[in-house]
Amino acid sequence: MTREFIVFDDANAVARATAERVIAAGEEAIADHGRFFFALTGGSTPLMVCPLLVVPPLVNALDWSKVEFFFGDERAVPARHPESNYNLARTALLDYLPRVRPGQVHRMIGEAADLDAACRAYEALIARTLGAPHGAISSFDLIWLGMGSDGHTASLFPDTAAIHESIRWVVPNWVPKLDAWRMTMTYPLLNAAREVNFVVTGSDKAVAVASVRDGPGDVPAAGVDAARTVWYVDREAAGLTEPAASGGDASDRAASG
Repeated sequence: MTREFIVFDDANAVARATAERVIAAGEEAIADHGRFFFALTGGSTPLMVCPLLVVPPLVNALDWSKVEFFFGDERAVPARHPESNYNLARTALLDYLPRVRPGQVHRMIGEAADLDAACRAYEALIARTLGAPHGAISSFDLIWLGMGSDGHTASLFPDTAAIHESIRWVVPNWVPKLDAWRMTMTYPLLNAAREVNFVVTGSDKAVAVASVRDGPGDVPAAGVDAARTVWYVDREAAGLTEPAASGGDASDRAASG
């Protein structure tokens, strides 16, 4: 499988390209099988991209009634908690999209007393909604991911148990550095996706981006390698000091993996 790195001048250009790819991927999926199975991320990515998706022309470019929204990870907090990924997506995106019914939004139950049971229920929900041949892994049409400066993605943090999971699709994960539990999709599910888009900006991510792109690939994000994995990064995250020659459009495309 191949990773593609596309470098843009700045975060605004990254956000624009990411938003446009969401619309294109959604159109492709709906034309192919009638629904768009889309997993959202938390962190700063929604705050960059979602404002572009909820206004014309993009908000009118997709039939949002045919989108099934899932989440790549969640914090162990209630739905309306300020740190909830669901709450972030709701206030930045979901509340503003036309023709989206509550039943299309499938949140992780972060406040569950038994997080393992909640993760197993989420796995069952994914299998039931997306469908898959018996014994196969369900395939999302598009999964959004960000990356922290430590190279974590979703809630797959360095030196945590979830990065070693090879069977389960969704698991609880204790993150010592945060002193907190998370729920997260795992590599088997992420890598079964038809497409994964990483959205990464800022110079603090440059070392981790280089580890994925050039080696040694020892950060958690390097473990994500779907059928199509595209990294949308700004020049700071790419470790570049000169502006993109194309004035904000993709300035560098490199494949690895």
